[in-house]
Amino acid sequence: MTISEAQKQVDEWITTKGVRYFSELTNMAILTEEVGEVARIIARRYGEQSEKESDKEADLADELADVLWVVLCLANQTGTDLTSALQANFRKKNLRDSDRHRNNPKLH
Repeated sequence: MTISEAQKQVDEWITTKGVRYFSELTNMAILTEEVGEVARIIARRYGEQSEKESDKEADLADELADVLWVVLCLANQTGTDLTSALQANFRKKNLRDSDRHRNNPKLH
């Protein structure tokens, strides 16, 4: 699935199964909540925090997909073509950061 196809599928789901998009502000709050759920899994599974038995059932892939879903919703609501935006972001990073990380002594 391409990013464009994902944006279209989210829009189709919202318009056929949902009632409407939540407001952009509500979706921003939901995105923050979803990122927090990803952070909880990462902190406990890969970080120093201990993982409770109930935490072990958390599905990182599902939580990352929830984050992506809300990002796609926000892109649709704001008229953002994420394919073009990501391509432009790669161009920016290639120009600005092409040697930056290789030349960073902290990374070696």
